[in-house]
Amino acid sequence: MRGSARIILVLLGPPGVGKGTQGARIAVHYDIPAISTGAMFRDAVQRGTKLGRLVQQCRIDRGEYVPDQVVVEAVSSRTKEADCKHGFILDGFPRTIPQADALFQLLANQDDHLAGVLDIEAPIPDIIGRFSGRRVCPVDGSTYHLTTQPPLQPGMCDICGSALVMRPDDDPDIVRRRLEVYVEKTAPLRDYYKQMGLLREIDALGDPETVFGQVINVIESLKSAGSR
Repeated sequence: MRGSARIILVLLGPPGVGKGTQGARIAVHYDIPAISTGAMFRDAVQRGTKLGRLVQQCRIDRGEYVPDQVVVEAVSSRTKEADCKHGFILDGFPRTIPQADALFQLLANQDDHLAGVLDIEAPIPDIIGRFSGRRVCPVDGSTYHLTTQPPLQPGMCDICGSALVMRPDDDPDIVRRRLEVYVEKTAPLRDYYKQMGLLREIDALGDPETVFGQVINVIESLKSAGSR
């Protein structure tokens, strides 16, 4: 990572707000992994692992959440891997207050702490519009948007050349359900982290580059505060 301080971040925000895009940019900029629980679960399902079978039982394809115990165990295992030595970014975890409590305990057991929580927000109508244009690569998981982040060749992944697809959970009915679940279970995390002084708000209405500029400024301020 650029600089000597280890940094651990959480990305908050409703589905489709652009957390994945910003997480990937942060990962490259600071040379730390962006850990997306959604991507981790989809990969586990595709490979038919024990975790994948548990996730299938939870029906995340219908917008439901994976039980806390399953998520916490998966994240705990992932953050112990070698590429997390200098820090990591969590996208999709925690989603609930019990998961947030579990994260603090997990980090305390590693004699570590959370540097900050980036709350990436945009109006709901804008988020729904983003889903209709989102496309993903079924091979490497790369994410694109037909308007804001189009692939170099229409319909083709820039990395591996595979045909892009729309994710099943981008279906309008499932999108509405995911937003309902977010409001019910995840939005309270904003107050939880705000009370702890860890929450930093990011306006996601601009283009990805503008939003990324905000993100880097916030992270640098967190790093400066943590080094004092």
